[in-house]
Amino acid sequence: MKKLIAVCGSDGDDVALMGYALKTAEKVGELIAERGAVLVCGGRGGIMEAACRGAKRKNGITVGILPESKNEANVFVDIPIETHLGNLRNYLVVRSADAVIAIGGRWGTLNEISFAMILGKPLILIKNTGGCVENIIDNKILQNVESH
Repeated sequence: MKKLIAVCGSDGDDVALMGYALKTAEKVGELIAERGAVLVCGGRGGIMEAACRGAKRKNGITVGILPESKNEANVFVDIPIETHLGNLRNYLVVRSADAVIAIGGRWGTLNEISFAMILGKPLILIKNTGGCVENIIDNKILQNVESH
């Protein structure tokens, strides 16, 4: 049976995604496909689309677990799954995977990282990709939260 590897990261509306994070996501997608695994993601733009593009370049299989309709899927998704669950789909992305890779990201990615930790999934955070991943690595994720 093929392994399912989740790739988590920001959607296409995140201006912080320029350059390295997207190139890294493409390379991660390529590596997943080269190793015969299936790429699972949220199926939309940004990091998800870049990872799917990389996987397709190496003839890989991609699954997009979408927040609403199949129409939201990026063009590199082979199997679009519509959930009508919005961000609650993040649990399904992580639960379905054998391992999780996080690249950049914001609150949704942080949510997926949390689920990976709760579920005991192997988790890889890619350095120098910005967003919540970088804040976790730098131990700054809660820097603006007051404690009482």
